[in-house]
Amino acid sequence: MSLITAALTGTVLTETVHARELPMEAWMYGLIALIIFAALGIVTASYRDVANRHRAKAEAYAARHTGDGHGH
Repeated sequence: MSLITAALTGTVLTETVHARELPMEAWMYGLIALIIFAALGIVTASYRDVANRHRAKAEAYAARHTGDGHGH
């Protein structure tokens, strides 16, 4: 081993001795992330089929704004 490798290995080993404790168990972070993603999925799913709920309004709007001469 070279001197640089030995110095870096020593530095890494001494740094890991002073590691900080997590405020909670590691698996709790995964559980919290799972709960957040599930909540966001529920919110996203709640917007499913919203356009079809208001089909009459959409058709009335489209009928009023077709052929208005704006060139769209």
